[in-house]
Amino acid sequence: MPRLSRVIAFSTAVLATAGAAFADPPAAPLPAKPKQIVIISFDSAREISQWQRSRALAKRTGAHFTYFLSCVFLLSPQTRADYTAPGKSAGKSNIGFAASKQEVADRLEQIGLASAEGHDIASHACGHFDGKDWSKADWLKEFASFARILENAYTINGIEPEPAGWRAIAHAVTGFRAPYLSTSKGLYEALPAAGYHYDASGVSNGPVEPPTSGGLTRFSLPQIPEGPSGRPVIAMDYNLYVRHSGGFERPSQAADFTERTYQAFRAAFDKQYQGKRIPLVLSFHFTQMNNGAYWNALERFADETCTKADVECISFRDYVARQRGGERQASVGG
Repeated sequence: MPRLSRVIAFSTAVLATAGAAFADPPAAPLPAKPKQIVIISFDSAREISQWQRSRALAKRTGAHFTYFLSCVFLLSPQTRADYTAPGKSAGKSNIGFAASKQEVADRLEQIGLASAEGHDIASHACGHFDGKDWSKADWLKEFASFARILENAYTINGIEPEPAGWRAIAHAVTGFRAPYLSTSKGLYEALPAAGYHYDASGVSNGPVEPPTSGGLTRFSLPQIPEGPSGRPVIAMDYNLYVRHSGGFERPSQAADFTERTYQAFRAAFDKQYQGKRIPLVLSFHFTQMNNGAYWNALERFADETCTKADVECISFRDYVARQRGGERQASVGG
């Protein structure tokens, strides 16, 4: 019996060694996912309080935003004639002008502060006219007006002193979004000629990777499911406002509209975060539609997502700079 026990023990040891020799090798680690990019922007950028509120949100969450500025808000009633839109007489605008010289000064201060904090100052043209029928020459005229008014805003309005570095801020504008998201062949001929690096006037069926051609990167606002039926809507506060209340104020339903908007944003985010991690683009105005429902949803969304270790809320300009510099999106743990 002792001899038999030794034989059994020896056989067991041999089998164990053989099993170890033929075991599957350890699986290779899965490649790290890229960080989820979220790009949040604001059109027209008029109200001073909303400049302050958005900058506070950025500081709280670590986000960087894009501000698409309408340059007529850098002109007062006394200086409005400094702008002439294509095919219009001097001093005409679809969205008015700044209310006073002091308001211009306050807005210029906010632009300077936002730029110093790393935000992207971009162009929403000047008078918010629909340029779908504008030629390349028309667009170049509008772009020249924007550049001149932004660069010389302090001088035009007689505001002193002009801060050091102001003109560098004006010269750093590389992005554009068309009023009404209305584009044309002439626009896309004019944008690279005017030195723009990106356009954010497109609309897509869900988030898409922005293509680059001829030196111009073209971003699209995605249509995302929203509401009980999940019907697609452009991920912009104004489109939600029209969806929810027909473009009329319904403050008594603001809480419901806030919740619906947040849920739509969060579902669109979660789909990319758990999937391919295509950049998610969301857009807002400084207007408090439906008693601030859409800004309230934005703040809840940004507080939850922009603070994640594997999420980056960055500007259009920064995204393009990374791609142009050959920099890959930062990876989780990378």
